[in-house]
Amino acid sequence: MDKETYRSKFKEEDAVGWKSIDDSLRRIYGNTEPKHYGPLCGIHFKIGGTDPIDGASIYDSDGNIVHKHIISYGMSELYYNENKVGGEFSKWGFEFTFRLKPFEEDKGEPLWVIQIMNNLARYVFKSGRWFEENQFIPANGPIRLNTETKIVGFVFTIDPQLGTIETPHGSLSFLQLVGITENELKRLQANSTTTEVENLINELKKENPLLITDLNRK
Repeated sequence: MDKETYRSKFKEEDAVGWKSIDDSLRRIYGNTEPKHYGPLCGIHFKIGGTDPIDGASIYDSDGNIVHKHIISYGMSELYYNENKVGGEFSKWGFEFTFRLKPFEEDKGEPLWVIQIMNNLARYVFKSGRWFEENQFIPANGPIRLNTETKIVGFVFTIDPQLGTIETPHGSLSFLQLVGITENELKRLQANSTTTEVENLINELKKENPLLITDLNRK
C-alpha cells in the first residue's frame, strides 16, 4: 500500500493497526466481544503512563481445552501514521499473546498476565531489543507471583491460530508466551540454541497444540 492509497482509505482518527489486529481476531472468534482493558496504570504511555501496552483483550476460548486467550495492543503501530506506510515491520513487529488454562486462584480475569506483557514491553522500549520466536526467558520465580507453581519461565513462539499478518504499517507477528517448568528452563539454560528451544516447543505441541499454559503442570 502506498501513501496515496492509505490516505484515501483511512482517516486521521482511524486506529489503522488496531483494526488489523481486530480483523485477525474476528476470523477466530467472529462477533464475540472480548473483555478489554486499557493501560492498567490508567494513563496512556504517550502522555506519561508507565504501561507501554495501550490495551489487552481477553477472550474465553471454548475449543478442545477451555482457556483464556489474551492479546496485547501496543507493540505494533496502532494508529494512523502515513509515515509508517509500507514498512517492513509494524513498529516492533509483534504483539504478545498468551493462553491460560483457568486457575483456581484467579478470582476474576487474569490481569497479572497483562502486567507481565507490560514488563516485557518496558524492556523492549527501554533497551531497543525485541523478542522473536524460539527465544526463552526466566521469570526469576513463579510467573504468577506468590503462587505455588512449577512454571518459572517462558518460551516465545508464533501463536498457532493468529500467526503473522501484513498490516498497512508492515508485518506483525502474534508472539505467544508459553510457560515452562523449572526442569524445562534448566534444559534450555544448558543448551540455549534456537534449535533446542524449537525442539521443546514441538514436544509441548504434541499434547498441547495451542500451547496453553497450565500453572498446575508439573
